[in-house]
Amino acid sequence: MPTNGKSDSKMEIPNGLWIRCDGCGEILYRKSLEQNLFICSRCSYHFRINARKYIEILLDADTFEEFDPHLTPQNPLDFPKYPEKVAEAQKKTELDEGFTYGKGKISSFPIILGVMDFNFMGGSMGSVVGEKVARSIRLAREEKIPLTIIATSGGARMQEGIFSLMQMAKTSAELALLAQERIPYIVILTNPTMAGVLASYASLGDIIISEPKALLGFAGARVIEGTIGEKLPEGFQTAEFLSKHGFVDIVVSRKFLRSTLTKIIDMLWGKGKAEIEPKREFVE
Repeated sequence: MPTNGKSDSKMEIPNGLWIRCDGCGEILYRKSLEQNLFICSRCSYHFRINARKYIEILLDADTFEEFDPHLTPQNPLDFPKYPEKVAEAQKKTELDEGFTYGKGKISSFPIILGVMDFNFMGGSMGSVVGEKVARSIRLAREEKIPLTIIATSGGARMQEGIFSLMQMAKTSAELALLAQERIPYIVILTNPTMAGVLASYASLGDIIISEPKALLGFAGARVIEGTIGEKLPEGFQTAEFLSKHGFVDIVVSRKFLRSTLTKIIDMLWGKGKAEIEPKREFVE
């Protein structure tokens, strides 16, 4: 299974013993923060975590079987220094691309799980990410089991141009075929999920879940204000704002993602077969 490498971004988890919360400025002990799933105990700010950590949080232990881990992007447009940027991201994250998917179990119920990793070039969607998303959808159709995708992205990968943008249509078409089979598709949005990813498979779930205070949208707030010539409402593009206006179905703390996802799958698909393990849950 892939592991996450070091990063110097203030939004990501540093390796120091003490960590300053970006939400409230509180100094947090790293071990305690990790035990709390990288959620600030003071303000509930959700630190960014990698794909491996989400797999660990959601799935039953040792049940994840990864598919296509070694697909790597090419440089179809001969974009300057693109191969070097990809190599840098691969070294930093120990991933070959920014999307990991496979088959696993949640509370003993089989699912297909796909996870984007923002640490890999800002979670941007290139042709390989789009292809792996499409393959995860096809796998759910073949196996006839529910699909869950955890999304985080800055949008399409500019170095691949139209090859990146066409992944929006490809993944959306695959989801239409999944819907025809009446197989549940659940999306979990994390901070941030923007642009082409949100405009395609990240907004097409039968159920759309979001972590608290996640930034969600297509264009940035400044671009929108400059275009329409008006000030946007307070909290615009946050998960809570979008939940209030019907775009997000439920905002769920990371502590309760596993139990919430289990209940949704059981309701849509399991018919009481799922086995919820209380010991894996957390108390606020």
